[in-house]
Amino acid sequence: MLSNFTGLLALEDFILLASGTESIENDTFKTLSTLKTLELWKNRLRRVPSALPANLEVLKLNDNSICALHGSDFEGLQKLKVLELKNNLISSLSPSMLSSLISLRSLMVDSNNIESVDGPLSLPHLKYMSMENNKLHLIPGNVFTSLQNLQFLSFSGNFLTKIPINLPKSLLSLKMERNQLKVVRFRDMRHLENLSHLYLSQNFLSSIDGAQLLTNLTTLEVSQNRLQMLPPRLPSRLQKLDCSSNFIQRVTAPEFQDLRYLKHLFLDNNVVSLFEAGALQRCSQLSNLALEQNLLLSIPLRLPKTLARLDLKGNAIQDMAERELRDLKQLQVLNLRNNKLSALDLKALEGLPRLRHLYLDGNPWNCTCSLLRAREVLKAKGTDVKGGQCAAPAERLGESWMSSKKILRQCEHHLQQNENSKDTKKKPKPEDSSGIRLGTDDDDDDYEID
Repeated sequence: MLSNFTGLLALEDFILLASGTESIENDTFKTLSTLKTLELWKNRLRRVPSALPANLEVLKLNDNSICALHGSDFEGLQKLKVLELKNNLISSLSPSMLSSLISLRSLMVDSNNIESVDGPLSLPHLKYMSMENNKLHLIPGNVFTSLQNLQFLSFSGNFLTKIPINLPKSLLSLKMERNQLKVVRFRDMRHLENLSHLYLSQNFLSSIDGAQLLTNLTTLEVSQNRLQMLPPRLPSRLQKLDCSSNFIQRVTAPEFQDLRYLKHLFLDNNVVSLFEAGALQRCSQLSNLALEQNLLLSIPLRLPKTLARLDLKGNAIQDMAERELRDLKQLQVLNLRNNKLSALDLKALEGLPRLRHLYLDGNPWNCTCSLLRAREVLKAKGTDVKGGQCAAPAERLGESWMSSKKILRQCEHHLQQNENSKDTKKKPKPEDSSGIRLGTDDDDDDYEID
């Protein structure tokens, strides 16, 4: 039990973590008039300490056993800006409990047992409110009437079937992941002209229609839903779109024709089998494209030249052709793990001057000497390669084609012959070294990054 702070009258911050404290005597903190921060995390408190000092600005009581809040708990705390009560046992929230907190900027009550919220919450300066991982089924429309400065709001991890109405116009970010949404009525949100981030992952949405009404949206996350097609008519300022882990089958140009600011596109873990050539051509700033775990038989054609990362892991791609990759001069990371590749196209590799990471393991490689030539080209470029193991011929089964010295010795004669045949077609230069440069062109500058 905490009871006495005589002699600490100038104390500004008091933090007590995991001490096992179950109760605090009345008026324990009352005399600490200079106290601005009080943190009592991971204790066993069953109620908010009484008679807290009026100058308090930060109060964190996370990870306790507080069951209920009362208006008297926060009486006189007109300067309090941050209140955190995460991971307690609170079951409801009402205006009378918080009416004294006229300066509050941040309210965090995640991971409680909150089943109901009454409004209006009179917190005129509140900017951050998080009620994640509670038991909310419904949010009354009047909750937000007096929250006209609210910018960040999270109801993730509840049982909500609809997005709350009458959300404040000031909102910048809304998190509604892990709820039970089946539909989103964007017309009820069209007044949110400042909203830039919307998180709707892990719900039961079968379609997203009308998102273009949120004209300033830059991030939309709808992963782990039930979408069978890409959302049509998306906001033109979108920079990040996450539609991973759905049931999308097709990627075509119309969905992307207005998304010229899109930088990150996640379509992994879908059932995409059709990817229209040039579907993303209008996405002139796209740098990150995730298509792993789909049903693609080939690398999509005419991808944006701006791509820096392309993830195609876990498809059924059998070929890595020059025409698919020749324009990707900015590509730095290419993931082709767990496909059906057996050979590499040297021209395709030579056309990727910035490539730094190449993931090729999990493919059925035919470890011929021409594959070894590709290995030398990659080494000369300074590319970090995860190559995987040989599936053929039988005598090389299971060997790593990127590191096996045995395969290199077997192919040395073949590679040397290749170099010699090239040399006979050229007039020898006096400064040429007598050593063999395996699988590289004369112009080493092709392999350097600017």
